[in-house]
Amino acid sequence: MNGASWNDRTDRRARVRGCLLGGAIGDALGNPVEFLSLAGIRRAHGEHGVQGLLPDEEGVVGRVTDDTQMTLFTAEGLIRAHSRAKSKGVGGAETALVRNAYLRWLDTQNHPAPPAAGGDNVIRTGWLRQQPWLYARRAPGNACLTGLATGHVPEPVDRLGTPGPVNTGSKGCGTVMRSAPFGLTGQDAPVGFRLAHWCAQITHGHPTGAYAAGALAAIVAHLLEGDSMPGAVLRAMDLLGRHPGHEETTAALRAAVDLAAQGAPTAEKVETLGAGWVAEEALAIAVYCALVLPGADQVAQALLLSVNHSGDSDSTGAICGNLLGARHGDVCLPASWLVATEGRAVITEVADDLCVEFEHAVDWPAGRYPVC
Repeated sequence: MNGASWNDRTDRRARVRGCLLGGAIGDALGNPVEFLSLAGIRRAHGEHGVQGLLPDEEGVVGRVTDDTQMTLFTAEGLIRAHSRAKSKGVGGAETALVRNAYLRWLDTQNHPAPPAAGGDNVIRTGWLRQQPWLYARRAPGNACLTGLATGHVPEPVDRLGTPGPVNTGSKGCGTVMRSAPFGLTGQDAPVGFRLAHWCAQITHGHPTGAYAAGALAAIVAHLLEGDSMPGAVLRAMDLLGRHPGHEETTAALRAAVDLAAQGAPTAEKVETLGAGWVAEEALAIAVYCALVLPGADQVAQALLLSVNHSGDSDSTGAICGNLLGARHGDVCLPASWLVATEGRAVITEVADDLCVEFEHAVDWPAGRYPVC
């Protein structure tokens, strides 16, 4: 982004904000109905299903889940890794520092409030982990919890597609729902793809989980460059197809692309792509909804389509929101949903910090993004 015009920088910031805020909105829309079938959603909310933000089981509207929580810590890990590379003149620590960020997220699941830093807790410092609203369990994925407990840090390798050593059979959507920030750094799509792939294996070992994460990062990277939604998806599929073992993820994305060409969207069509509990299905549902309702004036419709199905509605909503926000920017997000979404001020600040870190040489205030 060096030498970019004011308009270029403003557009990029709007897309980065849109991606993270859109993901949070989709997450909050799907949260109250995550474990309901389509029939159950319609029984509870009418024949059209969810039509806006709903109260959760505690009666609170707009609450996000682990999807948004982990996405924020992904962004924080990338900021710290880039800051470290600048200060030390050595890169390549992204996987380790993103894992450290996920350990800070793990603290939010295991403690009622920020634990004390220092001593053995040295990596558990910084501004984000001090936000009290993040200290809440919102049905975190088991593979994310157990994967972080192993202490294993995957080694970055050039050859992608081999199983990871942690939770070797798991391809849950916990890989893809947290991976949009890998496409928001302004680096090219292959870089985002590789980083997302490597970092997916921190918690999930199945190659498809890592490939779905990489594909989302690549789509987001292309959208950040100003590509159309169909163009971004097809370019990401081309990149995906260059790697061994891509077939399962590619087939899911191809099904989404083909389905989007088959006329008006329906919840029943969404259901043919799966339930979204596994990574490639969650990505396919989100991509279908973003493709079939691509307009800036269709964002609300697309988000509602992405959560009205049987399965992991918060994750499919979050991923769809990431895509729509990266395509259209934050200005096109439904304003009434945005203002009611939990943590929007912090989410916006993280988005802006991500932009600033990757646009400029920044010396962060002490304690905000320490290099660890």
